[in-house]
Amino acid sequence: MGKKGGFRDIERKTHGYKPVEERTQDFFEFLVPLSKDEMEKQGARCMDCGTPFCHPSCPLHNIMPDFNDHVYRNRWEEAYHSLSSTNSFSEFTGRICPAPCESGCVLGLIKDPVAIRNIELSIIERAYRKGWVKPKPPKNRSGKKVAVVGSGPSGLGAADQINKAGHLVTVFERSDEVGGLLRYGIPDFKLGKEVIDRRVEVLKQEGIEFRTSANIGFDIPAASLLEDFDAVVLAGGSTIPRDLPIPGRSLQGVHYAMEFLIQSNRRVAGKDVPQDTEILATGKDVLVIGGGDTGSDCVGTSIRQKAKSVTQIELLPKPPDGRTDQTPWPTHPGPRMLSTSSSQEEGCQRDWSIMSKQFVDDGSGAVAGVDFVRLDWQGNKFTEIEGSAGRLKAQLVFLAMGFLHPQHEGMLDQLGVEKDDRGNVKTDDSYRTSVEKVFAAGDMRRGQSLVVWAISEGRECAREVDKFLRAGVTRLASKKKTYSATD
Repeated sequence: MGKKGGFRDIERKTHGYKPVEERTQDFFEFLVPLSKDEMEKQGARCMDCGTPFCHPSCPLHNIMPDFNDHVYRNRWEEAYHSLSSTNSFSEFTGRICPAPCESGCVLGLIKDPVAIRNIELSIIERAYRKGWVKPKPPKNRSGKKVAVVGSGPSGLGAADQINKAGHLVTVFERSDEVGGLLRYGIPDFKLGKEVIDRRVEVLKQEGIEFRTSANIGFDIPAASLLEDFDAVVLAGGSTIPRDLPIPGRSLQGVHYAMEFLIQSNRRVAGKDVPQDTEILATGKDVLVIGGGDTGSDCVGTSIRQKAKSVTQIELLPKPPDGRTDQTPWPTHPGPRMLSTSSSQEEGCQRDWSIMSKQFVDDGSGAVAGVDFVRLDWQGNKFTEIEGSAGRLKAQLVFLAMGFLHPQHEGMLDQLGVEKDDRGNVKTDDSYRTSVEKVFAAGDMRRGQSLVVWAISEGRECAREVDKFLRAGVTRLASKKKTYSATD
């Protein structure tokens, strides 16, 4: 695999970015890809290690040494077939995945790891340009019907694989367009929506039906899915945000992060946003509470909306710059190791170990700032530092502290599925819920996680749905006909 000794001779090189002053003038993607020749050199860095830890480090179990070697040897179409055999949507993960595969790269023990994510993105984009990504409808249909609720990465992943197995798939999306979190939760400068559209078009041509503006449990009774379909996959994501119930929470200008991001994405797409609920960072001091990806997206969006200033704070202490005993190779450190996103590089002030105590009223019912105190962390416990109280000025505050669980009201309550102690949909090892022929996957089942995990869950759930259908199920329709696996 790869060029013998290539990892010694070739240094890691990744896609570049447009200059900050240029990219913050609009909401377009700002990645500057490496050339074909440069990417082939990067593929040559794969070192043919005895045990490729990149493979198990990836939730999708992509075969990195395989497609790296194909790229190095200028066999790009073979690289595409290898990549697409395990990853349904490498155009998504190649843009927004934090690349746990690179954390497991054996080369990373002695040098910078192979630029796996950039290679992956280069493969899929070349595949689209060359016409290798083509609709491939299944040759045979089972006649079994499956409903997938939610068109985010998990729902799309499940729908894609179930359809490939020959079953008839209908995807229900409560929003006006397909994509879920990908569509309205992630800014266009990270994931252009034309990237979603071209993939959805392929899925449609392969036979998947999409129904938008279809909110199961509200617009459509959840029970109707049990009557009309042979299996149901719940993939609606984790959508209930973690709140910060401190004094002043109801002040004007304090919002959940997703309220802001959804609205911004709709505006960028040319859709109407009601003026009476408009959230704009223009000319304001913006405070983002929470340091994860959602908070970072608020930072980049606020900067592009020409905020006066942007500050991001976290309750937890500042992570170390490198690995520690708590994050040994090949584990993916995630938030336990300091990283700086492209949005944070664009002009954001960051601070750690800060606890918000109350939102400050400007006298008119709008937020003027946040009173805080600094924390002293000892292990997993903290104490407030005496005399460390302060105030951060802000006319706009975004709460980006993660998500608790899926929405219970509506679909989940109507179906009566059992939930775990965190409020997520409870399943067995086969992704089955407590309700017959109802499955669950993605954040709705495992809790808030990565897009790559959502795709993996959708694909794995699809396998279990296929096994269930091919074993023979009873379709609860008006005729009460029993279908066998040979029908």
